Amino acid sequence: MASLQSVAFSSPISHCSHQPRSIPVGLSIGAFHSSASSSFNGQSLHLTRSSSPKLSQTNKNTSRLTIMMVKPAIQFIQGIDEQTIPDVKLTKSRDGSNGMAIFAFNEPSVFDSSSVVGDITGFYMIDEEGVLQSVDVNAKFVNGKPAGVEAKYIMRTPREWDRFMRFMERYANANGLSFVKK
Repeated sequence: MASLQSVAFSSPISHCSHQPRSIPVGLSIGAFHSSASSSFNGQSLHLTRSSSPKLSQTNKNTSRLTIMMVKPAIQFIQGIDEQTIPDVKLTKSRDGSNGMAIFAFNEPSVFDSSSVVGDITGFYMIDEEGVLQSVDVNAKFVNGKPAGVEAKYIMRTPREWDRFMRFMERYANANGLSFVKK
């Protein structure tokens, strides 16, 4: 079994804005997750064409490709990023066809905002590729007070496993997590 563990405190995760990523030549790539109350806090990546045919003077400025990078986030209430960094345990079948990730949040910030914003609606992992989600979320209470949340994300195909691992790599890099094999 392997797990991801926090090795340092990190700054709060910011919200991301909802706007389509598009290439000026008319191709749409996708969309970001929305949050009405925050501004975009990502990185802009500019790529230039290296072996493309010469462009006319009028099209030269519109041929630049811009890709906006979203900081990966975990949410229990859509639009509200979870500030607590989880311990993550991963399991994978021997043949690699399926796996499971168990996220353990001790004293998550979702309990601070749930009375104001609303109820926990699921478990959402958001990055520039889109949203991974699960409804397998359990809260733990000690003496009638919320103490933690456990969320499970099940991957049924190698493709889902690869997509999850791409998210976790981005999330780990953004939040100071490291991989520990047990």
